[in-house]
Amino acid sequence: MASGIELKDPSLFITKGYINGEWIEASTGEHFEVVNPSTGNVITKLPEMGAADVSAASRSADEAWESWRSVTGKARGQIIRRWAALMLENAEDLGKLITTENGKPYTEAKGEVAFAAAYLEFYAGEAERLYGDIIPSSNPRNRQFALKQPIGPVACLVPWNFPAAMVTRKAGAALAAGCTVVLKPAGETSLTSLALAALGERAGIPKGALNVVTALGRLVEVGQALCKDPILRKLSFTGSTAVGKLLMKQCSSSLKKLSMELGGNSPFIIFDDCDVKTAVDALMGAKVRNSGQTCVCANRIYVQRNIYDALADALVARFQALNTGDGFGDGVVVGPLTTSRGVKKVETHVQDALSKGARVLQGGKPIDGPGNFFQPTVLADMTADMLSHNEEIFGPVAALYPFDTEAEVIAMANKSEVGLGSYICTNDAARMWRVAEKLDTGMVGVNTGVIAAGELPFQGAKHSGFGSEGGKWGVEEFCVTKTIVLAVPDA
Repeated sequence: MASGIELKDPSLFITKGYINGEWIEASTGEHFEVVNPSTGNVITKLPEMGAADVSAASRSADEAWESWRSVTGKARGQIIRRWAALMLENAEDLGKLITTENGKPYTEAKGEVAFAAAYLEFYAGEAERLYGDIIPSSNPRNRQFALKQPIGPVACLVPWNFPAAMVTRKAGAALAAGCTVVLKPAGETSLTSLALAALGERAGIPKGALNVVTALGRLVEVGQALCKDPILRKLSFTGSTAVGKLLMKQCSSSLKKLSMELGGNSPFIIFDDCDVKTAVDALMGAKVRNSGQTCVCANRIYVQRNIYDALADALVARFQALNTGDGFGDGVVVGPLTTSRGVKKVETHVQDALSKGARVLQGGKPIDGPGNFFQPTVLADMTADMLSHNEEIFGPVAALYPFDTEAEVIAMANKSEVGLGSYICTNDAARMWRVAEKLDTGMVGVNTGVIAAGELPFQGAKHSGFGSEGGKWGVEEFCVTKTIVLAVPDA
C-alpha cells in the first residue's frame, strides 16, 4: 500500500525526480503536493525542482547523447519495444496511478496505457526506418546524399490530461530518433511519468538518456530554464496557445527547434442526411472522453436545423445515463475534472451562455461534495457571441448550435483562431470531401469521434501550433537533415 494506492508492484510508486539514472530530491529542498481530484486528499509530495535541476538534467542528457545516438536504430527499437511490453504488463498499476492523480475512470485509464504503448510500438519500427535520399547531381562527378540524424538532447513538456500517452508520444519519438530527453510532466500528474521512467530503465534505456524533472510551484522557473538552456536543441510542448506563445519567445535566445501542439476549439458538424444514433455515438466519443478534458473534444456542436430537436433529445438521454463519480467506482464514465480551477472555468462558460440566451437541457452545475465534479451538461441555442464559441470548455458540456446550410456552417466552424481537430457526420460522400477539405484544421474525423492513433500524424493549424506527433512524422520532428556531397574524380 502506497499513499492509498494499492499496486501489484509498489516500486512503481515513486516520489523522487529522475536525473542521470538516479532517483533524487530537488536541489531546492522543497516539495509540492499531488492531490486526488475525486476526493481532494493529498496523495503524496514530490520534489519541487528548479533551474539547477534542469541544468543537471540537460548535462546528463548531453553526456548520454553521444553513446545513444551511436546505438543502431534496430537496437534502439528493441529497447523501446520492451518499454511498451512492460507498460502493458503493468497496465493495472499504471491505470491506478492515472485514475488517482488525473481522475479519469479506471477502465479509461487502462485504455490510455494501451494507447500510450501503441505509440512506442510504432516508434520502435520507425527507429529502423529513418531513411535518407540519394539525390541525382547536375555534376556527373558528384554523388549527393541527404541523411536524417538526431537533433540532440531535447525537452518534452507534457500536460496532465493524458499523463501516459503524452509521455510516450513525445519521449518515445525522440528516443527512437536517437535523441536524449529531459521530460517535464505536469505537476498534477507526475506519478505516472515517474513510473514510466522506471519501466523505461528496466527496458534498457541507458543512464541519462531519459530524465524527469518534477515541479509545480516553480513551473515558471523550470520552463524558462528549459527554454534558455543552450544544451537542449529542441522543445516539444503540449498545452494552451497562450503558454505556447510564451515558450516560443523564451526559446528565441537558444534558437531551439519547436513542436507546438496547442489549444483547440473543435467543431463537430452534424448534417441532416446522417443517422441520428450514429451521430450521437460519434459525438459521445469526441465529447465525454476524459470528462471533456481533451484538446480535440467536440467544443462547438453544429446541428442542421431539420434534426436539431431530435439530436438534442437523443443526446440528453445519453447524458442522463452517464454515471459520474470517483474513477474507481463501478460503471463510472465521467470522473472529476483534474483541477479545481477547471470546475470554475466550466461554470463560467455555462453562466455566460445562459446570460446570452442559451438553455440548459441537462445538468449545468457543479456537484456538491468533495472532489472536482461537474454535472454532464447539454446546452441548447448557443450563439457565436458566447464564450464557448471562442474558447475551449474543457469539461463535460455539450454546446449545441443550430445551422441551416453547408456554406453557413463551414464559415462558422472556421471562424476561430485555432484549428486542431474537427468532425463531420454525413452520409453524403461528396459532402464528406467538400467539407473536410474546407475546414481549417489539422485533423478531420468523418462519422467518428476518434482521430488519434500511433501511426497517424497529430497536428494543428493556425494558432493550434505546428509540427506533428505520431507516425513517421513524429520521429522526423526530432531529426535534422544533413547533406553530403561526394566528389568522385575520373579514373
